[in-house]
Amino acid sequence: MKLGFAAPLSGPWATPENIAHVGRRAERLGYHALWTYQRVLAAADGSWGEANRGVHDPLVTLSYLAARTERIRLGVAVLVMPLHTPAVLAKQLTTLDVLSRGRLDIGLGNGWAREEYTAAGVSGTGLGRRADDFIACLRALWTDGVVRHDGPYHRVPPTRFEPKPVQSPHPPLLLGGASPAALRRAARLCDGWVASSKAGPEAIRAAIGQVREAAEQAGRDPAALRFVCRAPVRLRPSGGPDQPALTGPADRIREDLGALADTGLTEVFLDPNFDPEIGSPDAPAGRALDRAERLLTALAPSPGA
Repeated sequence: MKLGFAAPLSGPWATPENIAHVGRRAERLGYHALWTYQRVLAAADGSWGEANRGVHDPLVTLSYLAARTERIRLGVAVLVMPLHTPAVLAKQLTTLDVLSRGRLDIGLGNGWAREEYTAAGVSGTGLGRRADDFIACLRALWTDGVVRHDGPYHRVPPTRFEPKPVQSPHPPLLLGGASPAALRRAARLCDGWVASSKAGPEAIRAAIGQVREAAEQAGRDPAALRFVCRAPVRLRPSGGPDQPALTGPADRIREDLGALADTGLTEVFLDPNFDPEIGSPDAPAGRALDRAERLLTALAPSPGA
């Protein structure tokens, strides 16, 4: 199981200096990828959680990181499809893939915040059918010489889409979602699946089994699929049996990561943005970076780097 790290994205620690520092440190320490996530709005009553109160744009952040790193992959888990149009998003993602020299991984999902749907001027109904059409339109833009897409929700008249992405036929597409329909969609249309960070190992194992089975039924190779999950870690000096998973000393967190590895996940990324002592808008920026630096070092794939 490959290990990634989340870029500073939420709260006062998400400064240009810290984003660049964490990106370069993660690359030197052998992490596989840097990850972001999308949140456009925050609940007025704070009920969406502290890490969702003030979040930078994921693609702009990855573009910034592309200019300050050389090898580490750059991912987003996930972009909320209803907030985008396929043609414009395809252009943004292609440009990022070109500027990063083919290092982009794309997570897509339907989201859940009706307030964001309303602010984007879209309906929150028929999201599954919309996702099918959205992904098909993206693929057409990236792979067809002359693009023509006449879907139920998205249309592209006969035109050309250039340049194409560096990665062929396009950057890997990973789909988030836990419903049976979402798992089948990931198996049929995408290169992998993004698990919910709130799901336990047993639920993740069962879902991965469903995706693999659906892929085989669709005539695809289950072994070629990727399975990714966010690990909302909280590094603490001590831990006990009553502590949540992924919380406590480094050894305890390693044990919990081992349990995730046994589910069939191929990649997990450590995300300190969801630690209230790091990603909260009320967390002191300087101390937050110190805490994240300790986490980066303590769990580094190549600690001697």
